[in-house]
Amino acid sequence: MNQNRVLGSLAGLIPLFLAATVLAQQPKTLDEAMSYDGLQKTNIKGIDMAYALPGATLSGYSKVMIDPIGVRFHKDWKPTVAGTTRKLSSSEQQNIRDNVARMVYDSFVEELKKGDYAVVTEPGPDVLLVRAAIINLYITAPDVMTPGRTRVYTVSAGEMTLLAELADSETGEIIVRVLDRYQARTTGNFQLSSRVSNASEARSAASSWAKILRGELDKAKGIGG
Repeated sequence: MNQNRVLGSLAGLIPLFLAATVLAQQPKTLDEAMSYDGLQKTNIKGIDMAYALPGATLSGYSKVMIDPIGVRFHKDWKPTVAGTTRKLSSSEQQNIRDNVARMVYDSFVEELKKGDYAVVTEPGPDVLLVRAAIINLYITAPDVMTPGRTRVYTVSAGEMTLLAELADSETGEIIVRVLDRYQARTTGNFQLSSRVSNASEARSAASSWAKILRGELDKAKGIGG
């Protein structure tokens, strides 16, 4: 999957957010980055930071085009196989990025189809473009199914942050920009970490973001409200 397209389009913002592991650490700088092109702060339930183009609306969009999802690891993440000191190979790290990107993309497609929003591949007057990147991806105990691996117990599977822009597919004008950090559920008790549990957390995050996007489209059309 080609992720350079999205990471490139968001390149001016990503370095700042990679450093902001806790959103409150740099509130002024983050605010300036999110609003640099005239967007104004707004509230979207379930999203940490959201900025919108004054006067713009999503009501005219019935189709969605989703760019390939970019993925970058947290700068402090140590890419070693769970329960060992072996560093993950480049291909293993790429597999993780590809799997996370696929989960996020598929979750958006699945949720949008529930709302009868067609997912298309070409721009159009009623097509909303979604550019999204997962940044600060931190997997506490990556599991690559190594034979004879040691059982690893963790409190949390990790975290990741969504940086996304909604834009008009024909003009490229950005309508909404959002930033949201997702931290895996923490029970306070150690649990066995596995590929299954890690994937479940990634799907949970992706599903929640997809539902918010569909909800905003529905609200703009007066559906369900």
